[in-house]
Amino acid sequence: MISLNPTAPNLFNLHPFRQSIATPKTQLPILTRSANAVVHGGSGSGFLSAIGRAIEEEEYRKARAEVHRKGFELDGYSVEGISIGGHETCVIVPELKSAFDIGRCPSRAVPQNFLFITHAHLDHIGGLPMYIATRGLYSLKPPTVFVPPSIKEDVEKLINIHRTMGQVKLNIDLVPLDIGETYELRNDLVVRPFRTHHVITSQGYVIYSVRKKLRKQYMHLKGKQIEKIKKSGVEITDTILCPEVAFTGDTTSNFYLDPHSADALRAKILITEATFLDDNVSVEHAREHGHTHLSEILEHAQWIRNNTVVLTHFSSRYHLEDIRQAVAKLQSKVSGKVVSLTEGFKSMYTE
Repeated sequence: MISLNPTAPNLFNLHPFRQSIATPKTQLPILTRSANAVVHGGSGSGFLSAIGRAIEEEEYRKARAEVHRKGFELDGYSVEGISIGGHETCVIVPELKSAFDIGRCPSRAVPQNFLFITHAHLDHIGGLPMYIATRGLYSLKPPTVFVPPSIKEDVEKLINIHRTMGQVKLNIDLVPLDIGETYELRNDLVVRPFRTHHVITSQGYVIYSVRKKLRKQYMHLKGKQIEKIKKSGVEITDTILCPEVAFTGDTTSNFYLDPHSADALRAKILITEATFLDDNVSVEHAREHGHTHLSEILEHAQWIRNNTVVLTHFSSRYHLEDIRQAVAKLQSKVSGKVVSLTEGFKSMYTE
């Protein structure tokens, strides 16, 4: 594996059309009060009606707050993006210059130098050609895109088709990275895939920070003594890999019981899926389609050792209120913080 030290230019200083790139302002949905949300008192019950209006106003306020939520600051990292089951997933960690999956290529993904593809379903890889093309449009360096080795040739064919149709270069550094292999992103960061359990070939990724620790036998020595030994060519430190961010992509709950998931389950941040949240969809249905049901996460919560869990990939059938309840259920089971990526979801109090 080769070592990369990416120094991506500031995207906002590039002016190919004499206009800087900027994330387009998202049109937020207009929040209105649903008639179904009003709690009606009986005839002549002004007091109950007032309580109903107060409850509605509070839910309305919460819904507005949720709709405006874009991402999180977690354990020294920003986590943002969009993940709607079956529609699109792209989760971005700017501090790592990394994006995980690219269903439709949101503009915020374009500046990220590294892209990690978990599997070949369109809602996770469909935006790849656009991502490559847009980076080329703004003269950014070719991205480094990691894929499961089994899909490398098909991804190359996909890119070549777009090269032919569009008569464009689409420069890309495509890296097939297998489970257990390690790739150096920077001198202080490496990535390693781990096994996930979907209906087609899939894998998750853990990004590790690389640290040096003085070996125990030298800890009693003074600085000059250590320096002398070091100059003699003796290795005096051990390399320690600390799991920082883990991303599963689509997977069944087998992920929680797989020994290969150990590092992902102790990373500072675990970004994982919870496609189904309630009894309207069975656990069997979730497993049959290669996904995880919230009840399974609750069942296996004792294995979660992360500082923060970011739930993603909810079915589009759910509202913000459903997701908020799911977060509360899991929060009661784990010691770390639980949050949800809800961009693209609506409140039951919106139309």
